[in-house]
Amino acid sequence: MRPLSFTSALEHTYARDIPGGSAPAAPQAAPQPRLLWFNRDLAQELGLPTDGVSDDDLAQCFSGNALPTGSQPVAQAYAGHQFGRFSPQLGDGRALLLGELRAPDGSLCDLALKGSGRTPFSRGGDGLAAVGPMLREALMGESLHALGVPTTRALAVVATGGTVRRDTALPGAVLCRVAASHIRVGTFEYFAAREDTAALQALLAHTVARHDPTLAALPAEEQALALLQAVVRRQAHLIAQWMDIGLIHGVMNTDNMTLSGETIDFGPCAMLEAHDPAAVFSSIDLGGRYAYGNQPRIAAWNLARLAEALLPLMVPPSADPAAAIPAATEAVQAFASHYGAARLALARSRWGLDAPGPADAALDAGDNRLLDDWLALLHAHRVDHTLAGWHLAGAWPGAGMGAGMGANTGASGGLHALFGAEAQAPLNAWLARWQQRLAQAGPGTMPAAQARARLRQHSPWIIARNHRVEEALAAATAGDLAPFDALMAALRQPFSPDGQDARRAPYAEAAAPDITAGYQTFCGT
Repeated sequence: MRPLSFTSALEHTYARDIPGGSAPAAPQAAPQPRLLWFNRDLAQELGLPTDGVSDDDLAQCFSGNALPTGSQPVAQAYAGHQFGRFSPQLGDGRALLLGELRAPDGSLCDLALKGSGRTPFSRGGDGLAAVGPMLREALMGESLHALGVPTTRALAVVATGGTVRRDTALPGAVLCRVAASHIRVGTFEYFAAREDTAALQALLAHTVARHDPTLAALPAEEQALALLQAVVRRQAHLIAQWMDIGLIHGVMNTDNMTLSGETIDFGPCAMLEAHDPAAVFSSIDLGGRYAYGNQPRIAAWNLARLAEALLPLMVPPSADPAAAIPAATEAVQAFASHYGAARLALARSRWGLDAPGPADAALDAGDNRLLDDWLALLHAHRVDHTLAGWHLAGAWPGAGMGAGMGANTGASGGLHALFGAEAQAPLNAWLARWQQRLAQAGPGTMPAAQARARLRQHSPWIIARNHRVEEALAAATAGDLAPFDALMAALRQPFSPDGQDARRAPYAEAAAPDITAGYQTFCGT
């Protein structure tokens, strides 16, 4: 059993820079670690020298039994609003930051274990994790990454050989997660709740150096406001991407919102099928606070909590933090315009529309109405969110009428087949408006085959369908990884110009309505 040595030594800037922001801890020994999955693509991106390293050595390393050379594990402290209620101390109850790895491009990324046992922040929990939830995080992270959505990613999943007690006995696992950082809104809330301005200032300086180094030249109070503005922009773009692909995060607590703008924590997440703003799958979201359509509003609410935590840093020492409220409020309110612009830009990419000039406010308004009416049409007729977007390419001017996902998937008949008979007239009316807009913008004259290929570069064919994820996780929990491996391969290639790949086609199919109607997700803690 030998520790894995990285090309560059692990760094520990967070533990060094933020006194009181973490606590040393050690991973629990795994009795019989076995590598379930290793992300060789990510390892290569990070410059990890894993060639010639055996699966057994990887399992020992990423289970926590033989940590990478230079590891100094700590559990990070943070607070958080959970379903709107503030908890002043949460922290890593089952996660350990091993250190920060310097990637080939010079950036730092966190290397952390999840499910590695109790920490000083476990609050009575066992700190462990089961195979299913850890493999879910691997699937969802790689799916989002392939779709171009900023996300934390799994580097490895290792079965521990131990048992985790939940509603039933489950096989245990540890995940190694890679993140731009694990700094959360709740991290700032933790120190703000303690009125520890010195620690807040240290956290601000560390976060700026990590994610927005160009702000470091500003005076401290200007840095705080500028950081808030940057995080608002990043989160607006992230949530727009969630809404575009139909991700329902399920647990948008402030401790699950990163300042890096990456998606984090896939416990109760799910993917939207039939378009419904009220869709909720998380078993603990009884009031629908984190429903699909509520996500932009909740993101803005979370950002307001970040603004409150930053207020003492937005004014000179001894000044009244209330003086910064107008500027902080303006920064948070800008979320709506940033989100709207990002959401519209994504829709235009799907529809083959070039962005208009900055003076074309009327065109923006018209395109927003087109987007709103498209989503309302999907909702009214319970149409699959993903397949509708993919088949829309077949309705490009000049495309023929075909039979859907069978013999002629490139034709506009595939879109019409998704809608019932009563929806054909409103669908055709919307298509006429879209095609009129294409003619106005110019690209509508593009050859149909070329246009379909262009549009389908922005409209996924395959997403992490909930029933496929559950099938793969159930099989893996029982010891069969083949369905997981097959699903992972499909999720890493979500786009298709024509949908003719028969091996991947089952992963594009929506679940039966009765399956979706009864589907629930769980945190896995």
